[in-house]
Amino acid sequence: MALNTKALTLTAAILWGGCFLIVGLANLASPPYGDAWLQLGASMYPGYHGPNGFGSVIVVTLYAVLDGAICGFLFGWLYNTLAGTKPAAGA
Repeated sequence: MALNTKALTLTAAILWGGCFLIVGLANLASPPYGDAWLQLGASMYPGYHGPNGFGSVIVVTLYAVLDGAICGFLFGWLYNTLAGTKPAAGA
């Protein structure tokens, strides 16, 4: 059974980006919440320096969406390659 790489790419992008968006917004509402998670983002994504306002939340969310999309695509591609399956036509 082949994985649909397009669906996996979108799913991973939405989930990973959503994690950073929700924690970032929660941190704006209650500043100590999620500091360690957002510092993890600061250590991974250049140009993001931790929770400093709404613009900062948008930056980390965009980075996470792109990162999730790339990882989701690579996971699906690698799985299909190692499993010896090809996606169905039109999928």
